[in-house]
Amino acid sequence: MLMFDLHCHSLFSDGELVLSELVRRLEVKGYDAVCVTDHADESNIDFIMNGITKAYQDINRYSETKLIPGIELTHVYPNRLRSLTEKARALGAKIVVCHGETIVEPVVPGTNKAAIEAGVDILAHPGIISREDVLLAKKKGVLLEISGRKGHSLTNGHVAALATEIGARLVINSDGHAPGDFMEPSHARNVGIGAGLSIEAVEDIYEVNWRWLQKILKG
Repeated sequence: MLMFDLHCHSLFSDGELVLSELVRRLEVKGYDAVCVTDHADESNIDFIMNGITKAYQDINRYSETKLIPGIELTHVYPNRLRSLTEKARALGAKIVVCHGETIVEPVVPGTNKAAIEAGVDILAHPGIISREDVLLAKKKGVLLEISGRKGHSLTNGHVAALATEIGARLVINSDGHAPGDFMEPSHARNVGIGAGLSIEAVEDIYEVNWRWLQKILKG
């Protein structure tokens, strides 16, 4: 069973684990890959990417679960998202996530649209995302997140329904910060089913995204 998580956090931001332990815990759960996407803005993006890029190749030499360097641009003002997305990629981020307009935090309105226009890879927990923004995400190939995290998950059904109707791509992530947040493969699939997706649609999410990830892992 394919399994990966493309949105989680380490001690480089507000997570509880160093990279080695985070990867090891997911290796035991049978994960194929994990992307660490610590919270960043202008103040700490250099620090985070320096740490992750220093460690990931050595970790991947020994771990069956492959670590992908990433970043989550968090509460960044919309007009700064394009330049920070470009900077993150220049610093080595293979996947750029944006902290979307979740209903449980005061994210600046317009963040969803600006992130999609900036060319991020994943829009995390996009809340009550508009039809127009989902259409734009489809056009740009941005993945919309179905979240396993409490609070953020409250709008999963809305996101899944609109994305399915329009044909935008989805991804299921834990947004894990602590050991107990990381989902067993069966639980992650149940998060997708709970959002209103069929088991066939959930498996298709993993299959399609895995083909995309293989290109990233080889790059």
